[in-house]
Amino acid sequence: DSIDLEIDCSDVNEIVNSIKNFAPSFGGINLEDIAAPDCFVIEEKLKEQLDIPVFHDDQHGTAIITTAALINALHINGKLMKDIRIVVNGAGASAIACTELFKNSGVLNQNVIMLDRKGVIFKGRSEGIDQWKSKHAIETKLRTLEEAIEGADVFLGLSAKGILKKEHVKKMAKNPIIFACANPDPEILPEQIEEVRNDAIIATGRSDYPNQVNNLI
Repeated sequence: DSIDLEIDCSDVNEIVNSIKNFAPSFGGINLEDIAAPDCFVIEEKLKEQLDIPVFHDDQHGTAIITTAALINALHINGKLMKDIRIVVNGAGASAIACTELFKNSGVLNQNVIMLDRKGVIFKGRSEGIDQWKSKHAIETKLRTLEEAIEGADVFLGLSAKGILKKEHVKKMAKNPIIFACANPDPEILPEQIEEVRNDAIIATGRSDYPNQVNNLI
């Protein structure tokens, strides 16, 4: 019963005002396809001003389904949430939301390494950092994906085609979990993973492969 309303505007305050003004017609608002960091600001302001639920599918829909997939994958490989080390490649809306829900579900802060286009987000880095990324900065000497992936239990990709290489997959821990969720072309194709590992649990954001992890499906 939802209605798709397009707003022809890229100004944060104007988007907030538009939604606020038509909100009385609806029981809830689902924000869609708004890039970070604007999506965080828009959602925050609307939650303050409206008395109906406000939800951003790219953030929370992806986080919910990806965390469910992680719980199931850990059930299969026997590892515990508090013990796993995760590499998150991508630092946009969905990556940050997934990371926050992973941590709220028991993953330790120091066991998550997040990367953006400039590499590892570490404490003390000043280039290309905002308040949302800095929340996930950790003390580490690792600077690249190649360094970070060594011994990792989980790779979550919400980034770009072909970023994860077969040589990276070889370096991961036993029974790795690989969620390559870039769309339409994942960070690595499942068949490429299978060429170098027979113990990996694999998911993508695509419906033509098994284990689709994409928003709330």
